[in-house]
Amino acid sequence: MGVDQLTEAQIRAAVAVMESFQRRAGQPGIAYGIIAGGELVHSGGIGERRLGGPAPDADTVFRIASMTKSFTAAAVLLLRDRGALRLDDAVATYVPELPGCNGPTADSPTLTIRHLLTMTGGFPTDDPWGDRQQGLPLPAFSELLRRGVSFAWAPGTRFEYSNLGYAILGRVVAAASGMSYLEFMTDHLLVPLGLKRTVFEPEGLPPAELAQGYRRVDEEWVEVPFEPYGAFAPMGGLFSTVRDLARWVGGMIDAFPARDDDDDSHPLHRASRRELQQPHHGYALLPDAVPFADVIRQTSRSYGYGLMVEDDLRHGRFVAHSGGYPGFGSYMRWHPETGIGVVALGNSTYAAARTAATDMLTALLDRRSDRRSNGRTDGPADRRTGRPAGPVPHGKPAWPATLEARADLERLLTEWDDAIAARWFADNVELDEPLSRRRAQLERLREQVGPLQPEDGQQPVHDSPAHCAWWLRGRGGRVRVEIRLTPEHPPRVQTFNVTAAIRPNDRLSALVDEIVAALNEPSPSFPASITTAPSVDREQLTRLMRLAAAWAGGCRLAEVRAGDGETATTIAITGRSGDLLLSLRTDRESVVETFSLDIAL
Repeated sequence: MGVDQLTEAQIRAAVAVMESFQRRAGQPGIAYGIIAGGELVHSGGIGERRLGGPAPDADTVFRIASMTKSFTAAAVLLLRDRGALRLDDAVATYVPELPGCNGPTADSPTLTIRHLLTMTGGFPTDDPWGDRQQGLPLPAFSELLRRGVSFAWAPGTRFEYSNLGYAILGRVVAAASGMSYLEFMTDHLLVPLGLKRTVFEPEGLPPAELAQGYRRVDEEWVEVPFEPYGAFAPMGGLFSTVRDLARWVGGMIDAFPARDDDDDSHPLHRASRRELQQPHHGYALLPDAVPFADVIRQTSRSYGYGLMVEDDLRHGRFVAHSGGYPGFGSYMRWHPETGIGVVALGNSTYAAARTAATDMLTALLDRRSDRRSNGRTDGPADRRTGRPAGPVPHGKPAWPATLEARADLERLLTEWDDAIAARWFADNVELDEPLSRRRAQLERLREQVGPLQPEDGQQPVHDSPAHCAWWLRGRGGRVRVEIRLTPEHPPRVQTFNVTAAIRPNDRLSALVDEIVAALNEPSPSFPASITTAPSVDREQLTRLMRLAAAWAGGCRLAEVRAGDGETATTIAITGRSGDLLLSLRTDRESVVETFSLDIAL
């Protein structure tokens, strides 16, 4: 999959995060693992798997609680792929205790399997009640359902985390397969994957290899007894190990990219594993307080099928799920674009494994970014070769036609060629901007910037296989070229944008230097020495400076990204923890008319 080998420095940084977490005494013991290239490349354990016992390791068995939901969702899709059910089937078709269970209003839609998979069944959140139903016998569960369930929302209208919904999915699995949920999961998913220590009933495992769960009472650790297997097992009943979960995570990562290879290494098709990891319904968390960095970095949270999907401004897409339960706390998280993932398992009630694992994976990715940009002075856009949208089909960043068009159209920047234009440009290009005007603009650009050459070390950016954006450099500045191809076969170029980024003159450069110096002050404010137009709110600019400084940390100038170099410029700023784009427009007397600081993508 082209995953870079993790360095010792990266692993040390990640381990340091876990050691710091354990020192805060949140649990007696914690086991963790790092996955890269589909393999468990490092694992460790700190503390005690049971009081007075040895440290946990990659083969120590912990209860993984709600991480079970991804296994249940996989079982549902496995049955769907075999034709035993459809995701839009009514749940009542498989669970006879639920006829007429159609929501709180007369116009509520029929409750479907898809609603339950995406946590949009309309049930109210049921933590911690659901955790205490783990061992509920199946007859008692049937009676609970016959008494009716309470709806907070019409199905399909809102995400609300529901253990009950996944318990009901266990009944669906049993009905559609003609086997008990336990038998189907074991025989058709766990055993084929070789997950030998991933079980619903730990009694057959050596006691010395089983982590004991604890809760804190008056500064003392008190054992929490295991709940037996029962009707709510599909939402949180599994026990597993770091080694087994690394294989599970590796199977999810291996679903990317879509490709033509054999698809027989996993009981669930790659396409279905990707489907589990797609954002099917968005949700918002409303805690009492949110770290500032989380607010400005994270763009969205969604639920897939038994997995959570997060999009982050800095690193792109993450897939994850936590497991919180009396006696245990667990978390798995991975980054599909790089194929790097982590697992953390703790043995205290609702242990904050999510925090530890998230920080651990962030440390791995940050170190990876640092290694890529080591010794370079390129701007933020140079830190990755593609947008943070996940792997592309066939593992190729661009169509062959996209790369061929890039090479041909780059020649137009040196000398216009009607044959190249005729070959590549779709009909809309002339209609959107006459070719005569495009040719004249390119001639003016050559006069401003001079002969253009590819920038050393720069890689093109691909939003999709049909898109390419890249930089060229001349003696007077830089030029950004962007093309986008049509969906025709063969494809042609529908977008051809050329944007000049002229090196700012001394006057503009002095203003930019003052602003960057102010960003590095302990309490940044817009420089008093810079004159602004009457329409500019200086207090608002100071607030913007402080927000930007909090996001970026220590700042230094990188590259010009846009502007005529006389009255307008956009400059990339490289920060210690994040990157910015500074845009400035002035009149001829150096009076600032517009000013902005944006997060650089």
